Amino acid sequence: MISAYIFDLDGTLLDTEIVWVDATINYLASKGHHITHDQSMKIVYGRAWFDVYADIVSEFPDLDMGLPKMQDEMAEYFYELRDVTDVRIHGSVELLRRLSKTRPCCIVSGSPRPHITEAIKIMGVEDAVSFHLGSSDYNFGKPHPAGFLAAAERFGVPPSECVVFEDSEVGVAAGKAAGMRVVALSRPDHPKQNVAAADLILPDLAQFDPGVFGEK
Repeated sequence: MISAYIFDLDGTLLDTEIVWVDATINYLASKGHHITHDQSMKIVYGRAWFDVYADIVSEFPDLDMGLPKMQDEMAEYFYELRDVTDVRIHGSVELLRRLSKTRPCCIVSGSPRPHITEAIKIMGVEDAVSFHLGSSDYNFGKPHPAGFLAAAERFGVPPSECVVFEDSEVGVAAGKAAGMRVVALSRPDHPKQNVAAADLILPDLAQFDPGVFGEK
């Protein structure tokens, strides 16, 4: 039985994960620190903001300015890159709208809540999202299941009745650790994540059929 659907945001609904990777490189360069694309991927991809901050400060102690200040400063570089392209992953947004007609849907992300609110507006899915949880709403980032478990609790349903849509290795791990079924998005033209632990892997979430989990 499926009672609710939970969507990751960056990399699953919006193609912003890579934008954050590039924004992090540009931001650190502005502070006199230079990292490679691969290094930025390891810091950013699929991870919550407090983990990103901890990694950056561990590598560059002079940037220990507090998480809110770094978020604000880095956001300028992110929006500069994001605003010049359509970052919606259309198949995923289409699925969210379709599923919301039969079951409640929410977004659980490691991003700040204002970022998620703006993303919902960009996608035009305000009426399809029951609620959203950001990095300030739970204490541990993925692969810890805290965010997904908080969503199930808010839905008032057992975790086993939730389906998670993710795109990253740590996100899949978090969903499985929560006791949920996990569908992974693995886009052919994007950096590969090890999502083998997912129950189902798709190149486009528009292809998802609830029947695969026994739903009519």
